[in-house]
Amino acid sequence: MIHIHEKTLQDLEFSTVLKQISDHCITVLGNEKALQIAPFQTKELLLNNLQLTNEYLASFYNDNRIPNHGFDAISKEIKLLRIENTYLEVHGLKKIVAISLTTNEIITFLKKFEVYYPGLYEFASHIEVTKVIIEKVDAIVDRFGDIKDNASPLLFDLRQSINKVKGQINQSFASALNMYHGLEYLDDIRESVVDNRRVLAVKAMYRRKVKGAIMGSSKTGSIVYMEPETTLKYSRELNNLEFEEEEEVVRILKELTNFIRPFLPLLENYQDFLIAIDVISAKAKYARSMNAILPEIAEDKTLYLRDAYHPLLFLNNEKKKEKTFPQTIELKKDSRIIVISGPNAGGKSITLKTVGLLQVMLQSGILIPVHERSKVCLFDRILSDIGDNQSIENHLSTYSYRLKQMNYFLKKCNKNTLFLIDEFGTGSDPELGGALAETFLEEFYHREAYGIITTHYSNLKILANELPCMLNANMLFDEKSLEPLYKLVIGQAGSSFTFEVAQKNGIPFGLINRAKKKIERSKVRFDATIAKLQKERSKLEKTGESLKLNEKKKSQEANKLEEINAKIQKKLESYQELYDSNQRLIYLGQKVNDIAEKYFENKQKKELMGELFKLVQIENSKRKKVTVKEKKVIKAKEEKVKQEAEKVVTVIREKKKEAKKKAVQAPKPKAILKIGDRVRMQDGRAIGSIDKIEKNKATVNYGLFTTNVSVEQLELVEAKK
Repeated sequence: MIHIHEKTLQDLEFSTVLKQISDHCITVLGNEKALQIAPFQTKELLLNNLQLTNEYLASFYNDNRIPNHGFDAISKEIKLLRIENTYLEVHGLKKIVAISLTTNEIITFLKKFEVYYPGLYEFASHIEVTKVIIEKVDAIVDRFGDIKDNASPLLFDLRQSINKVKGQINQSFASALNMYHGLEYLDDIRESVVDNRRVLAVKAMYRRKVKGAIMGSSKTGSIVYMEPETTLKYSRELNNLEFEEEEEVVRILKELTNFIRPFLPLLENYQDFLIAIDVISAKAKYARSMNAILPEIAEDKTLYLRDAYHPLLFLNNEKKKEKTFPQTIELKKDSRIIVISGPNAGGKSITLKTVGLLQVMLQSGILIPVHERSKVCLFDRILSDIGDNQSIENHLSTYSYRLKQMNYFLKKCNKNTLFLIDEFGTGSDPELGGALAETFLEEFYHREAYGIITTHYSNLKILANELPCMLNANMLFDEKSLEPLYKLVIGQAGSSFTFEVAQKNGIPFGLINRAKKKIERSKVRFDATIAKLQKERSKLEKTGESLKLNEKKKSQEANKLEEINAKIQKKLESYQELYDSNQRLIYLGQKVNDIAEKYFENKQKKELMGELFKLVQIENSKRKKVTVKEKKVIKAKEEKVKQEAEKVVTVIREKKKEAKKKAVQAPKPKAILKIGDRVRMQDGRAIGSIDKIEKNKATVNYGLFTTNVSVEQLELVEAKK
């Protein structure tokens, strides 16, 4: 059972990640659901969720894009369907049709492309695809959102009657309008509409002369609005018919709602499915925004994060168009705990948070921005103590709070735990706090827990050196400028560069010396040694990069040589063919010569002709029939090879002549080597200086190492001045 404390999620700013994911959702309910993402409690659920996100991410890079999943929430409609004798309005019905269509389309698509999206298909396979609801609603509601006339026979008759009565109203109103207009009882506007009824605009002085009902008057009182008596009876009839129509529409909607009510669980499934797809889609879009992947999940306790980026820092820097430095870190059985030390502002805390946040994200089903060769494992608990936790409300100092945290760590820490502690041991007397921190660290170590801590305490650095499954690490700094390089190096503790940083910031040299005298000499020497080692490490890093560059160049040169070798091999094969051809012709020439000599001796024509004929037959038996065209091609090829051979022979002859001339010339006198001369090996590139010469042997110093070499093998680069 996996459990990650809420405090850890706060320390690692997991809520900010969820906010960024929720921004990629396209529905309100999806947005709310994304903000509720939490670490999964079982491995099976987690692996399944990671697969779903990874498959959706893959859909962005292939031709089979998953259909749009946008929908309007039907939560209100679902609540109404749970209450008996309620009915859905047309707008609600339209939303149900839309959500059904969307779900059906996605499920049908996933079934068609099951090979590409096996996890998503399995996730959707339990949801039924049905068109019954869609067809039923479409039979009653038209595309404009009105109930169709043929929704029921009664509704059809009522609407026919309503249209007829409306015609009679218009006819009777028109005749009254013409009559009273002729009598000049009406105002210039002649007519108006009150309460959705046509009325005559009668001049106030003639209102008693017009038969009908007064419906209102103008603001000034000069006009009285009257409905003619002839249209009144039709208006009453229209009101009755419209009331009956409204009742019939409600009856039809109730009937339709009762038809849909049994499908309530299916509609809930539809909405839940689309919310889940929206969250999966948002996680996939978030992964795409920072090139995140699904790394290999290791069965054993091995965590190898290669080129890992802090997601929040990466996205923030990307907006500013600034570079983000990735980190590579590994935790395994024989190196479970890493102690990161070094000066502030070097990236120690960010490295710690990167590991923690990526682990929490992965265990919440979110892909992480690491190299594809990375490997991760799952932890039952992730414990963290990061930042200044001074609590005014609880009247706790930082140290009191941290001790409470350590107590919690001691209760929960085991071999399936990952702990992350920033500035371990701070908040108390340095020596006492350091001693207690060392004891806690030993306890975590003996419980076989995995963890990363950052510290300035020397005793913790020494402990990491002494214990076999604990490693020191530091963040690299430029040895000259003391600027951070934001690169984690495993295997060596980091100096805090306290005095160096103080000197760089303009603190007087005299004060720094006084400070040095006030502390133990051995402590200064220890810190100075670490600082020196870090500088050496920095130099070695640069040398390593230079060697990698040289290796790349050598590889390119080797490829070129292979190409040249292939060409030479091809030419040699051609020369071999030419040589074989020439050898055959020489052999034939010798045979003909032997026959001619024999004829010269015995003058036997018949024997001569026989021998020649026999020779020709033997040669022809070796030949295969070729066309004239092929003969020309072969001849041209032979001619080309012959010319190339002649060129090569000419070049070789020229080289031999030059070599003979050089051999004739007197050899160049060898320089006499002395101590301090800069020299190099005759077949090497590295340059060193001679420290001593003894019995024809020279000790050459290359800076990082010295070597004994025969004087004969050295050549002078620069004589000592």
